[in-house]
Amino acid sequence: MSTALVWFRRDLRLIDHPALHHAATRHARVIPVYIHAPHEEAPWQPGAASRWWLHHSLAALDTALRGQGSRLILRQGDSLNTLRQLLHETGAAAVYWNRLYEPAIIARDRALKTALHADGIHAESHQAALLLEPWTVLKSDQTPYQVFTPFWKACLQHLPPPAPLPIPALPAPEHWPDSLPLDALDLLPRIRWDAGLAAAWQVGEAGALAQLDRFCATGLMDYAQGRDWPGRAGVSRLSPHLHFGEISPRQVWTAVAMTCGGDPLSFQGAATFLREIGWREFAHHVLYHWPHTTDQPLQARFAAYPWRTDYAELLQAWQHGQTGYPLIDAGMRQLWHSGWMHNRVRMLVASFLVKNCRIPWQEGARWFWDTLVDADLASNSLGWQWTAGCGTDAAPYFRIFNPLRQAEQFDPDGAFVRQWLPAARSAGGTYPRPVIDFATSRAEALAGFERIKG
Repeated sequence: MSTALVWFRRDLRLIDHPALHHAATRHARVIPVYIHAPHEEAPWQPGAASRWWLHHSLAALDTALRGQGSRLILRQGDSLNTLRQLLHETGAAAVYWNRLYEPAIIARDRALKTALHADGIHAESHQAALLLEPWTVLKSDQTPYQVFTPFWKACLQHLPPPAPLPIPALPAPEHWPDSLPLDALDLLPRIRWDAGLAAAWQVGEAGALAQLDRFCATGLMDYAQGRDWPGRAGVSRLSPHLHFGEISPRQVWTAVAMTCGGDPLSFQGAATFLREIGWREFAHHVLYHWPHTTDQPLQARFAAYPWRTDYAELLQAWQHGQTGYPLIDAGMRQLWHSGWMHNRVRMLVASFLVKNCRIPWQEGARWFWDTLVDADLASNSLGWQWTAGCGTDAAPYFRIFNPLRQAEQFDPDGAFVRQWLPAARSAGGTYPRPVIDFATSRAEALAGFERIKG
């Protein structure tokens, strides 16, 4: 009667969980385990908002497992040593997990699998976080893609994905190993700034499924137009659920296809939305093939760009939503309050930081990393390099968004600004003056680009 450990990471769900499915179908007993080892992800350990989400997602997963007659065992420390200890305690002979694709985690998992095999343990990993793994889609010359559109066209040759897996029966052991209490992981902030996050999100698999249902019912068909309006409920808000694996991308694809009668790519809204899922795939493709892009520009010439050097006060004004540009400040305050920001506004605040303030894009990436509940290393790195003009498939550097014109176009009734920045529209308020002149800063940014263009 064999026992298997299922090592949960950022796959905090029961539906469409390949590692759980294979373990449950092959073994008489299954023990779900989560090991908290943020030091193994250095230098990109989860930020404060991500830790908040993780706490509540682990709680939701344990509740769901208990509903199936199982439970989640929590441990903390070095992953390999902790797994070895659990294998010893339980008599388990196998460990199953779903793959992740960040550079530090890939290296850790390879070493761990080799060590477990040397111990005589069956160690098996599965695809679960992406529709297609980063090494499976290559150009005809077997090199990776640097432009999204041909990448996505190539992906579509391998799609749609297989149907999601159901929740398996989860046979429990006779005796459960000890588990840490969730609070021992110390994930929640000690100074409780998280009330806005709690009000904005239903964390966990049930919340992810409910959000997917709401979006398919109310936002999917109008997504191509609705996604650009930050003051309206036109986007899916699935990004944190996808990042923590509370829902899988093939569950998303399947739900979209069902909404469209089985042919999602023939509907503009659905096809546009699935392209956004494709951008997530592309981000992981880029990070896998160019792992240095978390900190360094893909286009090496940008290492010589003349960034501003004395920018502490300007950076702080941007972080706190005090730039004097209402749409920028509303977005930054939405981020601080809810742990999330509308995608168009993310693009605008990033452009403002790197092109108008001439502050290195790495500063913005780090701030997003700490404050976003959907902070994903691949997507965060790709997005900031795209906006800065120094990455793959990058926007032209001379494309510098005017936040006033963007507000006129995409928030014409001021709904978004009123929600997050009422002081900007109130008479006699104390709203700050602009920290920079847009026209002057644009000229300085373009002059800097001319210095490195050759």
